[in-house]
Amino acid sequence: MDITVKGEQTQNSQEDIQQPLLQNQLETPEKPSKTNTQKAIRKTFKGTAHLSSLLPTGSVLVFEIFSPIFTNKGKCETPQNQFLTTALLIFCCLSCFFMCFTDSVRDEKGKVRYGIATSKGIWIVDGSVTLAEEAAAGYRLRFLDWLHAVMSILVFMAVALFDQNVVKCFYPSPSEETQKLLLMVPAGIGIVCSLFFVLFPSKRHGVTRPLSRR
Repeated sequence: MDITVKGEQTQNSQEDIQQPLLQNQLETPEKPSKTNTQKAIRKTFKGTAHLSSLLPTGSVLVFEIFSPIFTNKGKCETPQNQFLTTALLIFCCLSCFFMCFTDSVRDEKGKVRYGIATSKGIWIVDGSVTLAEEAAAGYRLRFLDWLHAVMSILVFMAVALFDQNVVKCFYPSPSEETQKLLLMVPAGIGIVCSLFFVLFPSKRHGVTRPLSRR
């Protein structure tokens, strides 16, 4: 009789130990509170991510590749060099402007589909997805999209003004005042645009920043 009682007591004690362990596993852990410094650092990195995704990598790469070729390494000995350089700048600006209106959605199978934002919603390029009116309303063009597009052009022009090949092509022998402007204007544009994109980030997931695949 004593042996059976002890066995029952040991079983009950094991069950009592297992129950709080299961309760602790089921309980959701509370999120640790963040300090003001951690919040500021998080916002800074988040704003930097928005700024880095502003300029399409392909446009900047194309500019960096063809800039020394079209400008003849900054010499621009013929009018054709200036014409080609101007055409390159216009093409890259239009690319940055257009990319601000692209967006992406996920279809029923989980695949990412790319489209262009319109006044009615979003136009899927391959036409494989048709969104409902309520869902498409979240992708409509907004005034903020136009501001982002204009700011992206300004940021690209700031990058172009830092390129010595472009500067030497259009300003082979600049004066001291022109040199100061060529240094101050791009820096000012970068600061203003950085603050703007930190305060008003884009919520679109375009070609340059698509949705993550599941």
